Amino acid sequence: MTDKSNNNKAAEQSKQDKPTTAQTAAPAKDTSTTTNPTKAPAKADKAEKKSGSKTGWVAIALVLALGGGLYYHGHQQGLQQQQHIDALQQQIAGMKAAMQNEQKETIGMINGGFRSTEASFNQQQKSIDALQTTVAELKGNNPNDWLLAEADYLVKMAGRKLWLEHDVTSATLLLEAADHRIAELNDPSLKNLRQAMSNDITTLKSLTTVDRDGLVLRLTSLENTVDSLPLANAILPKAEAEEQAKTVSQSVDDWKTNLMTSLKNFGDHFITYRKRDGNVVPLLSPKQDFYLQQNIKNKLETAINAVYREQGEVYKISLETAKKWAEQYYDMSSPLTQNFIKSLDQLAQQQITVKYPEQLQSQPMITKLVNQVLRNKMATIGDTAQPVKQTKPAVKPAPKAEAPATEQKPAAEKPAQAKLETTVTQPAETKNPGENKAKVTYSTETTVEAK
Repeated sequence: MTDKSNNNKAAEQSKQDKPTTAQTAAPAKDTSTTTNPTKAPAKADKAEKKSGSKTGWVAIALVLALGGGLYYHGHQQGLQQQQHIDALQQQIAGMKAAMQNEQKETIGMINGGFRSTEASFNQQQKSIDALQTTVAELKGNNPNDWLLAEADYLVKMAGRKLWLEHDVTSATLLLEAADHRIAELNDPSLKNLRQAMSNDITTLKSLTTVDRDGLVLRLTSLENTVDSLPLANAILPKAEAEEQAKTVSQSVDDWKTNLMTSLKNFGDHFITYRKRDGNVVPLLSPKQDFYLQQNIKNKLETAINAVYREQGEVYKISLETAKKWAEQYYDMSSPLTQNFIKSLDQLAQQQITVKYPEQLQSQPMITKLVNQVLRNKMATIGDTAQPVKQTKPAVKPAPKAEAPATEQKPAAEKPAQAKLETTVTQPAETKNPGENKAKVTYSTETTVEAK
């Protein structure tokens, strides 16, 4: 743009110079015409040539000066750009070197952590092998521990059968089986435990045995016979005693008295009425008879439920109520009714409640013994296993990359961020030693940001 403007200015100046030379030359022509008319054209041509050559040289000088200035300006800009490029290249090289150093340090730390974790894992594996060996030795040395644990289980089951199901027979059999397991141990130190078991067995055998199934079957049979019981006739209260009628004498002289007596007796028996004191119970209708049967059956069902729940008071009240209704509304002269009431009396005399012991003497003793054996085993296993200490390698921050000084200050560089995570999971204690596994996890994250 500057070259074009300079050329335009030179051309305009040359155009302006030509008229001025012509104007200045014009008066000279007039003077020359007056003085020497033959030499005037030659002088005018020389003056024009001189002025044209001067203008050209000036234009050339201006063009050269302008070109030199443009060249110098472009050369300076090129030098500045080259310096900036060199500075950026140096900065990139410094950042690359810092990243390489940081990467080497991170890899070194990871390798160190891996070696440390591998050593810990090997030590843990040795501990696991030692634990497995100890467990195998314990199994081989104390095979009778299984018998003790089985006896403890049988005693607990006996307690559940006794208090939850009220099954005295099954509880007694379970205690006898537990005593047999303790006897197989052949250990004199367990004499007190066997004595407690014998006391529990004796206590259970002395309890009253209630044949609940037999009682329920008898009550169910009576419930089925309710429909066949005959109803009683209308129940009338007893009439008042009648006065004895007068008898006729054998004497003929008393014919008048005998006649009056005979007429009176005839009149009394011609129309008879009796006076009764009390309420009359009428016959039951078929609908009322159905309700009566259902009520008696309901009382028998209540007695059946009371047998299973051992509710003695409810059991007796239900049977007494059923007996009362049967005596009141059914024919007592019928053998069916008599047998029904007799069976209710016999069932009401049965004892359905049992006083169970609050606790078995052998249960706390055998539980304490089993817990003691388990604690001894765990102490032996704990002495065999050695704890393993884990060390976590320290993470050093990466150094900042130094940028060379330039005319334009680059943006602030963020230091490289390095993060190393090492997780070591200790083996958990399980019942099966073969299930113990060590889990090692490495997580490495390196982030380098530069602007």
